[in-house]
Amino acid sequence: MATAPTFSQEHNAAAHLHSNAVARFEGVNKSYGPVHALVDFNFEVRAGELLALLGPNGAGKTTAIRLLLGLARPNSGRLTVFGGDPASVETHVRVGAMMQVGRVPETLRVREHIDLFCSYYPNPLSISETLAIAGLEELKDRKFGALSSGQKQRVLFALAICGNPDLLFLDEPTVGLDVEARHLLWQEIRSLLQRGKTVVLTTHYLEEADALADRIVVINKGSIIAQGTPAEIKSRTAGKTIRCVTELPMELLRGLPGVADVLRDREAVIIHTSQPENVLRRLLQLDLEVSGMEVSSAGLEAAFLALTRNDDTPAKSRA
Repeated sequence: MATAPTFSQEHNAAAHLHSNAVARFEGVNKSYGPVHALVDFNFEVRAGELLALLGPNGAGKTTAIRLLLGLARPNSGRLTVFGGDPASVETHVRVGAMMQVGRVPETLRVREHIDLFCSYYPNPLSISETLAIAGLEELKDRKFGALSSGQKQRVLFALAICGNPDLLFLDEPTVGLDVEARHLLWQEIRSLLQRGKTVVLTTHYLEEADALADRIVVINKGSIIAQGTPAEIKSRTAGKTIRCVTELPMELLRGLPGVADVLRDREAVIIHTSQPENVLRRLLQLDLEVSGMEVSSAGLEAAFLALTRNDDTPAKSRA
């Protein structure tokens, strides 16, 4: 017969969960004048996971990353990285970051950039290993200014990982990459996770978050509106989509029981619903000419749109 856990067991379990967090927000608020960027922000980044931060433009994602990097300070609340100050040298040598606004001198060669950045860290990767991971061996002697936008992205990725960081921030890392290069970078990110690294990813490519993330945090208006595994996030919203051609008005479709959202797609409409069978019956009853019906499982994009469109979180203003 199972026995209830003792206080000591509960305390040890709580301590284990606490020790598993490499970064933690506790009631953090951040404002820029009248703009409330983060409001009572609470979440943690767990060791060895890839956490994806999703949200519309201005939701607060970049502010959260800047706070974690020690580039900004909260107005109130508590924020720790590796249990300490995000702005401390002890923290910085364990962190790597690839930011959208990253800028490096265009006259230095790729290997020179990596050599310089490696010198900032106590236990960096070798230059050859960094070049191999980022797929830059053939470009090592090229000047940064002579590279394409996609190649520059790979160099910025190399600079983020060359210090062998325990915690890596990737802000829109695959912007400007073609499909093949994007998938190659996904493989390298997965390899970092297999080596025990922790990754925080922001991206507008929702299939990227779906493919890579262990956990997703959705932010809107400076607050967290949902978090969980990709499957859990998708289950929070409409489970199916129905695509069809119908003359029924959009407002009538939105009013059907079980319909979460309706979007126009050229001559057709896309209906997000948690009750596909009932909606299909009503469509056939209301429009005898309905055609081209297709039913499929809703993806992360549909879940994201439903969450952010239906979010009623109050905010005085948005960051």
